[in-house]
Amino acid sequence: MASIDIVAIVLAAAALIGAVNDRWARVPAPIGMLLGSLLVVLLIAAADRILHLQIMQPIRTRLAAADLPHVFLGWVLALLLFAGSLHVDLSALRQHRRVIFALATIGIILSATVFCFGLRALLWLAGSEVGLAWCFVLGAILAPTDAVVVETLLGRAKLPVPTRSAIVGESLFNDGAGVVLFLVALRLTEGSPAGQVLGHGRLAALMAEQLMGGAALGVLCGLAAAWTIRRVAEDAIRIIVSLALVVGCYRLAIVAQVSGPVAVVSAGLLLGWALGNAAERPPIMEFWSLLERVLNLGLFLGIGVQVLALAVTWRQVAIAAAAVPIALCARMLSVAVPLAVSARAVRTAARQTAVLTWAGMRGGISIALALTLPESGYRTGLLVICYAVVLFSIVVQGLTLPALLRRLYAEEAGEEGPIVPGSMLG
Repeated sequence: MASIDIVAIVLAAAALIGAVNDRWARVPAPIGMLLGSLLVVLLIAAADRILHLQIMQPIRTRLAAADLPHVFLGWVLALLLFAGSLHVDLSALRQHRRVIFALATIGIILSATVFCFGLRALLWLAGSEVGLAWCFVLGAILAPTDAVVVETLLGRAKLPVPTRSAIVGESLFNDGAGVVLFLVALRLTEGSPAGQVLGHGRLAALMAEQLMGGAALGVLCGLAAAWTIRRVAEDAIRIIVSLALVVGCYRLAIVAQVSGPVAVVSAGLLLGWALGNAAERPPIMEFWSLLERVLNLGLFLGIGVQVLALAVTWRQVAIAAAAVPIALCARMLSVAVPLAVSARAVRTAARQTAVLTWAGMRGGISIALALTLPESGYRTGLLVICYAVVLFSIVVQGLTLPALLRRLYAEEAGEEGPIVPGSMLG
């Protein structure tokens, strides 16, 4: 089977899943795409086992050869982050920048650390000898929330400005911090002494260099793109300039060894602010909104299809299921500490902690980072745990988030109308 045949089959499956969900299931489109792709994967696996079709191994080989994780990390992530940052209220982010910065840095480190020790204890009880360094690697992989997932599932949810700003801002900026922490954690698995990697403020200095350098580069590139767009009359050229901004800024960040995700987010925030009242905003926004939806659906389809690349045991599935509560606890502690320091009231901090914990969904970046793990005896088991946490967060947390928001903000809803009007996806 040629690669183009697999692409054709995947596109046909995506069209069928999307149409069926839109006509009958009516769950949020990304979740519908994910669930539909998982159903297709299960049917293929069942047919392969029962009818002895022997198609699973060729598909796994093709998926491995496609190098999808590096494609996602190389340019799809940049496009999605830029699209998500274009319409974000920059003034609201600036007003709550301290909380956002704490969540996107201290929160990431706390989440990875808590999950690391919790997972190590779980694996020890299960009789699996996985080193602490590898547990920390998976903690770093699952620490960042997915900006695409969070923004899509929040939709038109009516939240207090501080809470919404914290959720959106953290999800936009913690990807960069998560990638830095992941690379540092990998060095620990290679035998580098922890003191040389983490001690004497090295981790803090590296994260500051990556994040601040990425932000500075993004602002400069965004200013140049905004200046150009304001002086161009043709809509198509403006869109091309915005595309060049994303790809060029991301690649420049890699060359400069600063955070690419932070660079494109900063560029998108600045461009969206600069064109906020300009006549040229609608065509660009329409283009990026459509591109974001298409890439978003493709991302969720890809997450489901990647399950085909795994050959797992029931023991690995059981351990992965037990790791989900650990991930939730790690997420809760990672947001509770920064919010407890910044909130003026205990009730406010508790409510924001609950929302941020449940809205802290993992997605494509966690899957992509996990799939780049080097071959080892632990790789498959860590991948299964990663998939379990991602699937739980997207499906269970994503579907129940509207009900949680209505319950937590019932008083505000009674005064100002429903907190979550209609579909969260808009």
